[in-house]
Formats: sequence, structure tokens, C-alpha cells
Amino acid sequence: MSSPIRSIVFTALFAALFIVMSAIRIPLGFSPVPITLQNFAIMLAGAFLGARYGFLSIFSVCLLTAIGLPLLGGEGGLAKILGPTGGFIWMFPVCALTVGYFSGRIYRSLAKKPVFLFIALSVVFMIFGSLISYVSGVPWLAHAANMTMNKALAVGMYPYLPGDAIKALVAAGVVTALQAYIPKLTSSSASGSTSVGR
Repeated sequence: MSSPIRSIVFTALFAALFIVMSAIRIPLGFSPVPITLQNFAIMLAGAFLGARYGFLSIFSVCLLTAIGLPLLGGEGGLAKILGPTGGFIWMFPVCALTVGYFSGRIYRSLAKKPVFLFIALSVVFMIFGSLISYVSGVPWLAHAANMTMNKALAVGMYPYLPGDAIKALVAAGVVTALQAYIPKLTSSSASGSTSVGR
């Protein structure tokens, strides 16, 4: 399979994974923000595809959702993008980009040290795959749901941190176990380089 076609195929596959993970929803009665596996898919997309294609895979889903396709939890349109969870959605492509950027550099440094690779990836996934989504997610939730910042933190961030940590650990375990495949997935960059995190 040629590099451009491979890029398109894997970008589409991880976009599909993101859509599927978005469909797995556990509503919480006290919050408009459901528990999903969206950020788990973002962690994997960034780590396996690198910054460029990880970003494109998640951004394409968010863009198609914005124009009306029901891709995120069976919902779409501006009402979804501008709703209470919109601030998280806007940040998802950035999460994939930063995960790809930093995990790629960690991989090159620690590829032969799986324990240290696992620990470092867990930290990167937690910070860039989850925590930075709250930077825009929580303030927008407060605005869209007409609540105080303290209330938005209480219903839109704090209850989700333990789950985020678990997802980061699982994603780090998956990437560490499958690290041999990463250069193959990221070798389709324009320069033909096999480096990770481009």
C-alpha cells in the first residue's frame, strides 16, 4: 500500500474508532457530561498516527459533526458543537496533536525501555489526552449551562479524573505492547521519514 493511501486509510480507521468510542456513553444524572471513551481513542490516535495524522483523524470527525452528521454519540450539528460539552469537543483535535507530538519524542528515547516508556506515556496521555480538554471544556460548560466555575468543576471535571487516569494507563499499556507497529503507521509522512510524532 502506497504511503498516501496508507495515511488516508489509517486516519479514517482511527476516526472511526473515535466515533465508536463516542457512542459508548454512561450518562450521569448530576452532569450534562457523560462518561465516554472518546479521550481513550484520542490517546491511541495521537500515539499511533503521530501529531499530524492524529490531529486530522479527530478533527475530521469534529468538522463533520459540526456540519450536521450524527457522529458523536449519535448527535451532530451546531447544537452539539455549541452545547454544554462543546468546549471539550473543540479541544479534542488539539489533544490528539499534542499526544502525537510528545509521545513520538518519548518513543524515540525510550523504545527499548518498556517500563519507562509505559510510565512516560501514561503521564503524557493523562496530561495531553485528558487534562487539557478541561481547559476549554469546563469554562464553556459553565457558560452554556449557566453555572459557576466551581459548579462546572464539580460536575464536569472532578468526577471524571479517576476514569481518565485508568484510560491513560490502559492506552499506555496498549501502545507499549504494540510499539513495533508505530513506525509502520507513521512512515507515510510527506518526507518519507519513519519517525514518530510528526
